[in-house]
Amino acid sequence: MIKMRMTSQRKAILETMSHLRTHPTADELYAILKPKMPKISLATVYRNLEVLASQGFVKKLSLGGSAQKRFDGNPEPHWHVHCVKCGRIGDVEVKKDFNPIQDITMASGFDVQNFQIEFWGICPDCKEESQPEAKTGGRRHVRKKR
Repeated sequence: MIKMRMTSQRKAILETMSHLRTHPTADELYAILKPKMPKISLATVYRNLEVLASQGFVKKLSLGGSAQKRFDGNPEPHWHVHCVKCGRIGDVEVKKDFNPIQDITMASGFDVQNFQIEFWGICPDCKEESQPEAKTGGRRHVRKKR
């Protein structure tokens, strides 16, 4: 790991990312930071997210089918579940004793370095939204924006 300077921008990005559970794009993070840091630029957010990801402070998510990269403030091992309706991304915790790299290495002969598992489905909000109106007493459920 290369030693890096902890600038005020990097510190603000890390602090904000550590409180988010939304896996934002650089654009979304910029919109969150801009009111608190009026002089920060979108390029600064992009550049610093890349540096922080390369150093293991955040994760860069290359999600299937998505052109824009998303970032995760939780660098601990975990997977993600994606809503096919609204695009929401949630965390799925991994059991501490789960080690698929060892199993796949033994089975394939490959020296497996890393892996990514993605789950796709319908989030609780979208699932509730798709329920018949009879279950909501004739009222339509309005999903809160995340």
